[in-house]
Amino acid sequence: MKDSFGRDMTNLRVSITQRCNLKCSYCHREGEVTSGKEMTPDETARLVSLGSSLGMSKLKITGGEPLMRNDVVEIVRQCAKRTQEVSMTTNGVLLPEFASSLKEAGLRRVNVSLDTLDPKTYESVSGIDALDQVLDGIRAAISVGLSPVKLNMVVMKDINSSQIEDMIRFSEEVGAVLQLIELEASRENMNDGYYAKHHYPLDILESQLAARAVRVVARSLHRRMKYYLPGEVEIVRPMHNTVFCANCHRLRITSNGYLKPCLLSNDGMIDVLGPMRRHASDQELKELFRKAVGLREPYWR
Repeated sequence: MKDSFGRDMTNLRVSITQRCNLKCSYCHREGEVTSGKEMTPDETARLVSLGSSLGMSKLKITGGEPLMRNDVVEIVRQCAKRTQEVSMTTNGVLLPEFASSLKEAGLRRVNVSLDTLDPKTYESVSGIDALDQVLDGIRAAISVGLSPVKLNMVVMKDINSSQIEDMIRFSEEVGAVLQLIELEASRENMNDGYYAKHHYPLDILESQLAARAVRVVARSLHRRMKYYLPGEVEIVRPMHNTVFCANCHRLRITSNGYLKPCLLSNDGMIDVLGPMRRHASDQELKELFRKAVGLREPYWR
């Protein structure tokens, strides 16, 4: 299935909750407006199955913090039966408790949000003193075979931008992939205080990594560049990046059951949970998927 810009739809990103146990200063809540409504495991799995039948065979489970759901293992178990690959993004605080059961349920790999190794910086960004729990969660994920473990570092000027080398060394030591992620905002919010104050362009850093790398690989998703130093460092630069958007192969489903074509825009959102709860057929729901994909437009072009 392709959108009107010729982009193949291969990835589905499903938020299962807006609840979170952290208060990160940069959180974009997956572009959602708070509603409090959540889909059941059966409903989530059905939508994942429909997406997979339309070619979106790679699933990323997100939140909020997905491990806040008591039934998160059941959600993973049901989804893993209906798609090719299930991965998850988590803040890692509860990962020591869940890593083994998630792996057993069919989770393939995990992204852990980790912006710093400094406890004071971590508490300042997240609002909670939980760095030790997150580090334990990373080790637990690696030990049970969730692979690769990716560490998501949102780079922020005057907060953690001076700690990039520390994070590169740490990720190599533990055997994780480091993702350096550009702070992002919608066009409407680009001039707000936080983004304007802390946005840290990654283009110069990317040039430096390219000069150091023994190998460079371009991923199909967003044409993200991965640098082998020999540790793996991946750059995620979504802002003002037409190449990033031109190679976006992802459709989102919000925690309250809306198909969402783009993180940074609420245009083209389509309610799929309502029709499903009104006993819509699979064919009717697939048509909603097709409609949402048809409404996709590159945010930067």
